[in-house]
Amino acid sequence: MNTAEAAGAAAVASARHDDILVVTIDNPPVNALGVDVRRGLMEAIEAADADPAVKAVVLLGAGRNFLGGADIREFGKPPQAPALPDVCNRIEACSKPVVAAIHGAALGGGLEVALGAHYRVALANARLGLPEVLLGLLPGAGGTQRTPRLIGAAAALELMLSGRHIGAREALKLGLVDKVEEGDDPVAAGLAYARELIASNAAPRRTSEGTALADRPATQAAIDAARADTGKKARGLFSPLKIVDAVQGALDLPFLEGLALERTLFLACLDSPQRAGLVHAFFAEREAAKAPETRSAQPREVNSVGIVGGGTMGAGIAVAVLDAGLPVVMIERDEEALARGRANVEKVYDGLIAKGRIKPEAKEAIMNRWSGSTAYDALSQVDLVIEAVFEDMAVKQAVFKELDRVCKPGAVLATNTSYLDIDQIAASITRPQDVIGLHFFSPANIMKLLEIVVPAKVAADVVATAFELAKKLKKTAVRAGVCDGFIGNRVLAVYGQAAQMMMEDGASPYQIDKAVRGFGYPMGPFQVSDLAGGDIGWATRKRRAATRDPQARYVQIPDRLCERGWFGQKTGRGYYLYPDGARVGTPDPEVEAIIDAERRRAGVTPKTFTDEEIVRRYLAAMINEGANVVDQKIALRPLDVDVTFVHGYGFPRYRGGPMHYADTVGLDKILADIQEFAKEDPLFWKPSPLLVDLVARGANFASLNK
Repeated sequence: MNTAEAAGAAAVASARHDDILVVTIDNPPVNALGVDVRRGLMEAIEAADADPAVKAVVLLGAGRNFLGGADIREFGKPPQAPALPDVCNRIEACSKPVVAAIHGAALGGGLEVALGAHYRVALANARLGLPEVLLGLLPGAGGTQRTPRLIGAAAALELMLSGRHIGAREALKLGLVDKVEEGDDPVAAGLAYARELIASNAAPRRTSEGTALADRPATQAAIDAARADTGKKARGLFSPLKIVDAVQGALDLPFLEGLALERTLFLACLDSPQRAGLVHAFFAEREAAKAPETRSAQPREVNSVGIVGGGTMGAGIAVAVLDAGLPVVMIERDEEALARGRANVEKVYDGLIAKGRIKPEAKEAIMNRWSGSTAYDALSQVDLVIEAVFEDMAVKQAVFKELDRVCKPGAVLATNTSYLDIDQIAASITRPQDVIGLHFFSPANIMKLLEIVVPAKVAADVVATAFELAKKLKKTAVRAGVCDGFIGNRVLAVYGQAAQMMMEDGASPYQIDKAVRGFGYPMGPFQVSDLAGGDIGWATRKRRAATRDPQARYVQIPDRLCERGWFGQKTGRGYYLYPDGARVGTPDPEVEAIIDAERRRAGVTPKTFTDEEIVRRYLAAMINEGANVVDQKIALRPLDVDVTFVHGYGFPRYRGGPMHYADTVGLDKILADIQEFAKEDPLFWKPSPLLVDLVARGANFASLNK
């Protein structure tokens, strides 16, 4: 046996159970489909075919999963034979019935292997999916050809275009698996099914010969509907429409030609910059969760959570905590406010009931974990408290004084502040080691980002506790240092200012929004301001007025709108008009008149901007301040900035994040842009020392992620 064969044998073991060959994939931690697994599977199927004593084959995974998809250690490396499509084809070509016994994850290539098998039995804990679209790819080992032939085009397209994981029961209903077993032993389930097949003289049943596409008109209608829907929902994305093209091939072409088309489309996706951006985002999220404190300290136990404040943010946080199965104690200043807080929480669940997402009894069970009080003493036994009151230092310090008085020793005391100095909050009480920032994004029960803000005196196990809580809440956590605005809002303030300066210099807010949407954002900065409420930014500007550099340019247009009470959607007008409670705004001629008047007051002669020039300035400001945030250790690495902006600020995920995007453009080009803009305003367009250093060294942001 040569070295390659030995490695394959180690990753895939075969054992005879009477006349059934059980083939076990054992490649910890998730049974990824590395080259050794692929070789081992190929050899096992060859051996089964050649052995007359073997009447059936069972494929299963050791440990907690069947097969977890591609091996990330092979990303970016030259491909090694056998390729996964060849493995799946060889499994399907086996002359003996092959049963896939699925438990845990069967995702991506793992599910494609199962589809290559002739029969599939799933344990109740199985999770199946084809999530390649989330990495800018499509299933490339027969998934786009076998899945629609097995379960029909509509179901197959939904599965592939959503990238979602489904459970065993749903898989059975779709026809993706043949039966579901309740036990926890895949060997027993696989053997039992194989014996049934042998007893009934069942022949191999090849998925490639499935008949679910037989009704051509209905199938074509499903593909056309998916194409139209995908064109709207996946605007700017490359791989989703390629998935639709591949399924069209499954309808139009013989199986082998369909596989060839799939391979061509897969390679096109592989070469796309979007694939690189999505893969970067995927790995960056996992790295962001590995803060130094999570390696050095064990988290404290959190079995109950207190929330101070029942407004929009407090209620959203309460829902996120309740959804994680934890009890919540909400504190408000009086009974009326407490009733509103409870109503805010119930409103979320009532909306889910109306959409058929949960049943009324589920809401009742959840709300049984909610309790409220107007007395801080109700928090005496909770393990963690999140303060979500008005963004004012004195108000927050008053809350923390009460928490210091009533909370038990070791309780974690968290503030949801968006901007304020958490070191100052911590210094106001006797236990600064227990104070941390948990900056949720609104609506807190939906938005994935959670900035975990680490003040100077906090204990390492409190930071570890915050990251563990983020996992329970299914949030994407990013570690941030203390400064005005932390990572996200600090950078937002700078590129928001760049947008305002372009508006005063001649671009309309509507053109700026359109240009930013064209880059891939769901909304432009002025639409976001109207959605969040212009009064929030106004309050921040007034708070910073005393410390603002008198030499710095200050655009007063937003203040003129706020002075009129035009705060955005909630007041029916902001930069846009929102008649009759409309959710989508229309341009407002009066706003344009105010902008013209402000240009005259400031002595600005308007100039024209192309959309491309708008995007260059907008992103240069964002990238430059992102570099400052990394340079000053507010963010640990550039990838932390990327994760923050992808999950909290709408940066297009397929571009990877602003720092990854800067690498793809070239840092020398970004720096040249900033130096060019600095001729107009050297104070605002001051290049980040980190950016200057990286360009001088010929390095990039990615080099700092290691």
